[in-house]
Amino acid sequence: MISTNVQSAPAAQVAPAAPLAPATQLAIDARSVTKVFGTGALAYQALRGVDFQVAPGEFVMLVGPSGSGKTTLLSILGCVLTATAGEISLFGTRITGLKERDMPALRRALIGFVFQGHNLIASLSALDNVRLVLQMRGVSARESSREAEQLLQRVGLGDKLWNTPAALSGGQRQRVAIARALAGAPPLVLADEPTAALDAVSGLEVTQLLLKLCRESGVTVVVVTHDNRIFHLADRIVHIEDGHIVDAPQGGHS
Repeated sequence: MISTNVQSAPAAQVAPAAPLAPATQLAIDARSVTKVFGTGALAYQALRGVDFQVAPGEFVMLVGPSGSGKTTLLSILGCVLTATAGEISLFGTRITGLKERDMPALRRALIGFVFQGHNLIASLSALDNVRLVLQMRGVSARESSREAEQLLQRVGLGDKLWNTPAALSGGQRQRVAIARALAGAPPLVLADEPTAALDAVSGLEVTQLLLKLCRESGVTVVVVTHDNRIFHLADRIVHIEDGHIVDAPQGGHS
């Protein structure tokens, strides 16, 4: 049962979504994407000719039952998996056909990730978890400390800079994860079930925060989720089932 407290949670103050851009300006342009795992009799086709386009600045939710292919699609868009066939471009950069050795640099340049389990390094403070990503992107030690502190202040954790993940609540850990995803100002954030481990109120608050911060920076966001308590925050909800996009209706964000 969904808590009635969720309905009374304050709405994020956000700017309107960006209008749909021409194809040449799409943040994500995926066409006829297939993904097959295994070979021969054991082959499994997780994606079956998926077309998926997202305009810059959109906040899109990708929904569907378990095994529908949504996390596989997110992993391909995140340059973690490669597609078996199809064409994919991110902000005009073609990612299909890239060599595996080129993928990490592309991820660092274009993509921030928010994971279901936050994936923070347990031995590091909140500040160091965010600072590490910046340093991996080539930011100097001094500048990475300054930017990491600013990001944590933006997510409401300015007083928790030196806390390790064990000393933070689940919602606070996901706030650190959001700060880490935005570190270095990537133009695209991909979130995989970011509310799954949170209670209803914390999940809604975290999603509202992600939406607000990304609107402020013009960041494009794709969220994979089962959580119908946050559907109303999306600009568009795209349904995937059995490896196919089944529809892509307009979302409930006003």
